[in-house]
Amino acid sequence: MSEKIISFEDLIVWQKSQILAVSVYKITKSFPKDEMFGMSSQLRRAASSISANIAEGFGRSTVGDKAHFYTMAYGSLLEVKNFLYLAQKLEYISTSERDVLLDLSVECQKLINAFKSGLVR
Repeated sequence: MSEKIISFEDLIVWQKSQILAVSVYKITKSFPKDEMFGMSSQLRRAASSISANIAEGFGRSTVGDKAHFYTMAYGSLLEVKNFLYLAQKLEYISTSERDVLLDLSVECQKLINAFKSGLVR
């Protein structure tokens, strides 16, 4: 029997996107100092935006509003993936570090897609 979802904190998609954001914050600590206001900042903002948009969408009352915020979360997720590829190519992170974060990103991507699909039944 599944538990009732009462708040956004109950959503697996929100929980996983929080894990992704924390992981991004941790890994960007090792980026070069001259990237503090560049890629590091953009990557962190995009990563934290995923769970923020999911939370905001959860609080909206119409399907259209909810879908809008879940779409924004998805866009931020793709931005994170883009920066992970770039960070690896610039040798700020290793291929294995990138792959771990990309695996988590893909998991979040699937969850967001499933969550959006569930809005229009």
